[in-house]
Amino acid sequence: MTIKATGGVLGIDIGGSGIKGAPVDLKTGKLLSERVRIPTPVGAKPEDVAAVVAQLAAQFSTQFPDIGSGPIGVTFPGIVRGGLTLSAANVDHSWIGLDADALFTRAAGRPVTLLNDADAAGVAESRYGVGAGVPGVALLLAFGTGIGSALMNGGVLVPNTELGHLELAGREVEPWASGAAKDREDLSWKAWGRRVTEYLEYLERLFSPELFIIGGGLSKKADKWMEYLAVKTPIKPAALQNEAGIVGAALTASERKG
Repeated sequence: MTIKATGGVLGIDIGGSGIKGAPVDLKTGKLLSERVRIPTPVGAKPEDVAAVVAQLAAQFSTQFPDIGSGPIGVTFPGIVRGGLTLSAANVDHSWIGLDADALFTRAAGRPVTLLNDADAAGVAESRYGVGAGVPGVALLLAFGTGIGSALMNGGVLVPNTELGHLELAGREVEPWASGAAKDREDLSWKAWGRRVTEYLEYLERLFSPELFIIGGGLSKKADKWMEYLAVKTPIKPAALQNEAGIVGAALTASERKG
């Protein structure tokens, strides 16, 4: 299904198992077509991933000629600063220190803006989702293979927080409270919820947020876990779910590149 509209910006979300893309209507935050997903190349080396980004850019340029020369937003599962990728989670270590902005721009033949995947989701939720209108601190936490985080203050992103790597009670939180940890240890929702509650209480002490947004794959299962997260701060599941990275990437590219 394709929505007939113009003025979209292409967003691409790089994950450990799949690379997904779609053009986004920035007035509404809605996708202008179904997402296209291509498996992440084995090893996820930079040149191979760049080739997939170029393939998606070419495919959507044909379908949506008006976005053919416009900017592209791309997410990355790691720290991104000034277009450089400074960490590498679930991708090849040759990403570390790479000017990935320039790599993708060359491959796609169009200006590319790169940002962390959880940061992109936070940007999208603050503009179009449950974080819209929050005047103070909203903290998005994406529970999946790891724990991604996006810290928003009045809708403005504080990038690369990586709060899943905080230590709590002498252990790193991510391998203890992620969605993968729940599956690996076969935890009940109640047992997993106790761990996440302890983590959220710690974040409350650090940031005094007005809202926690729970994203990632578990955002679609809020009926399973919501009752077990008992903290003072309001908690809402992410509204954009798996589309948030694509939407946030497109929005960021538009605002940075014009």
